[in-house]
Amino acid sequence: MTKLFLMFSLFLCMVSSNISFAKSKLIGKPANLFELKNQDGKPVKLSDRKGKGFTVLFFYPKAGTPGCTTQACAFRDAIKTVTTDGTVVYGISVDSVEDQKKFHTEHKLSFDLLADDKGAVTAAFDVKMPVINRSKRQTFILDSALIIREHLEDVDPALDPKNVATAISKLQSAKK
Repeated sequence: MTKLFLMFSLFLCMVSSNISFAKSKLIGKPANLFELKNQDGKPVKLSDRKGKGFTVLFFYPKAGTPGCTTQACAFRDAIKTVTTDGTVVYGISVDSVEDQKKFHTEHKLSFDLLADDKGAVTAAFDVKMPVINRSKRQTFILDSALIIREHLEDVDPALDPKNVATAISKLQSAKK
C-alpha cells in the first residue's frame, strides 16, 4: 500500500511539474497579435496597445453564464484597481458581437468585450477547449511590448481581478 501511495505521489508531482512547465513556456514570449470586433462592432487591434502599458486578456467560455458573469462583473467592480498606469482589460470569448453587446449592456461593463466568434484567437493563445468551440477560463498579462508576463491558468472568476492587480503590482515593482 505504501509503495502504491509513493508511486501515485510521484506521478502527481510529475504531472504538476508538466503543468507548470507548460505555463512557463508562454511567459516571456510575444503575444499572438490579433484584430477582433468589440461589443459595438468596432475593430480592436492588439498591436495598437504596443508601448501603452499592461494589457489584460481574460478568456471566458460563454457570455451570460454564471461563472463568466461573476468574472466580468468582478472586473467591472475592480476596474480602477486593475487599470492603473495605462493598463487596459479585454474580455474575450467565442461569442458573437451581438451576444457580447447584450452581455456588456446587461452588466454595465466598463471595458471592451471582444468577439472571437471563429475561435482563431482562442486557438492561437492555446485556450480552446477540446472538441467544442469555447475557451478555457484563463488570463494573460502582457507588458507594453506585448510580451506575455503572466499566464493565470487556474482562474477563480471572482478573484481574477484581484490576482491580476497583484501580479501587475509585482511586475511593476520588478521593473524598478
